[in-house]
Amino acid sequence: MSYTALYRKFRPDTFADVKGQDAIVQTLKNQIRAQRVGHAYLFCGTRGTGKTTVAKIMAKAVNCQNPIDGNPCNECAVCRAISAGSSLNVMEIDAASNNGVDNIREIREEVTYSPTEGRYKVYIIDEAHMLSAGAFNALLKTLEEPPSYVIFILATTEVNKLPVTILSRCQRYDFKRISVPTIEERMQELLAAEHVEAEEEAVRYIARKADGALRDALSLLDQCMAFLPGQKLTYEQVLDVLGAVDTEVFSGILRQVLRKDVRGLMTSLEDLVMQGRDLSQFVTDFIWYLRNLLLIKASDNMEDVLDMSAENVRLLEEEAGLVREDTLMRFIRIFSELSNRMRYETSKRVALEITMIKLCRPQMERDDTSILDRLRDLEKKVAEGIVVSAVPESTGAVDSGNVPLRAKPEEPPVPKAAPEDIQRIVAEWKGIVQEAGKYFGGVLQKTAEPRYDPADENRLYVVFRDFLGERYIHDEEKKQLLEGIIRDRIGRQVEVKMVLEADLGSSGPKLQSVSVDEKIRQEIHNLNVEVDDTPPDTI
Repeated sequence: MSYTALYRKFRPDTFADVKGQDAIVQTLKNQIRAQRVGHAYLFCGTRGTGKTTVAKIMAKAVNCQNPIDGNPCNECAVCRAISAGSSLNVMEIDAASNNGVDNIREIREEVTYSPTEGRYKVYIIDEAHMLSAGAFNALLKTLEEPPSYVIFILATTEVNKLPVTILSRCQRYDFKRISVPTIEERMQELLAAEHVEAEEEAVRYIARKADGALRDALSLLDQCMAFLPGQKLTYEQVLDVLGAVDTEVFSGILRQVLRKDVRGLMTSLEDLVMQGRDLSQFVTDFIWYLRNLLLIKASDNMEDVLDMSAENVRLLEEEAGLVREDTLMRFIRIFSELSNRMRYETSKRVALEITMIKLCRPQMERDDTSILDRLRDLEKKVAEGIVVSAVPESTGAVDSGNVPLRAKPEEPPVPKAAPEDIQRIVAEWKGIVQEAGKYFGGVLQKTAEPRYDPADENRLYVVFRDFLGERYIHDEEKKQLLEGIIRDRIGRQVEVKMVLEADLGSSGPKLQSVSVDEKIRQEIHNLNVEVDDTPPDTI
């Protein structure tokens, strides 16, 4: 007997087996139980989400001789005939190849005859958006007022191409993409049924690559299972079969881009090509990797959104601390443009190499983000003592903060604070960090250090050693939170300014770390304040 693909072998036979479309399934079951079945349905959504499968189950359920709670029994003669595709009462029509007026006229003639067995004649029109304008017009009247024993089910992936006159005559059901955990759970069930072992990481990667389409996931799983039959399916094997790249490779390539190591990048791409990796898939996966880094930097508590373990999120946080948000956005934009061109490129490798060089050379572009990156490079060279061309006065002052070429805003007057107050804040820094919240406090604990300017001792600088704290430096809410915690602890108002260490150029304030001497320790002890000198734990 010939081999049957997984998605065909395990196609659901009842509504209970349909995954990820609970609301639609429950509505259809209620209609069948209450005998309130409509005459025209429109199933729309992305590929592989169960539109045709649900249509066939419904065709069996409305004709089943012994229905069970709205589900077909799959044992009566009608159910078996429909499952085998030999029933004259259920016609499945591919509109991609039967899209003319004549095909619809044949349907109009056939609906005049009542079903030979069962209660309903069901017409399933797949890829309905492929019908011609004339075919849609020929279908209108029949679709609006068919005989009582006829049900039309239109399935499409591009509902925007259907005329409004068709949409208004159908009950519309939007099939959503299936979540990664649901796809993963279904694949684990099928692997157990097939007696195949697989690493959890391998199954998760296939589920994520399917992009919400369960049928695509099963097709990819089928492909991977054929790689080494009878052996355990590993993550490395899945990457080899699908031509994909491990996350560690993305991390290495990102670091090379940030170092502007063009030679190293070309070597890495050469390795990918020699390993037979799919360059188009590499571009898509790298965009996804950059997107995850951007989400990590944009907000707290992203484990659920990223659908990753806490360990993987922690690794991404380390990578996110290496790069700025606007730089990440520039990388994503450039790679998205490449992804759109990739299918038309005669040499994908050359196109990818040029794009990598463009990432390392902001001067090749003229957008605002690239200009910012170039200005930061100039500031860094100035700080290192490298001679560069002077900036004309007409262009405005160069701010040593996060955004160059912007006039520094006038600082509001703040109450004076004595140097002892700054030292006391440093002594109690660990407690202040703990009161700042789980995520903000964790970033402070990991990457931030309190400093002060000898020329301006009434201001506390919170200096972030890497870019993980970039999103906080202009966050007024977090600034006020720290000032409030400090005010409650020492009874004095001290202004807090959060900065990146990378932005502290030679023209900026000469910040110094603060050490707590024994006199201040004794004063704090007299106030019953505990000073903890233990190194901060890493998050």
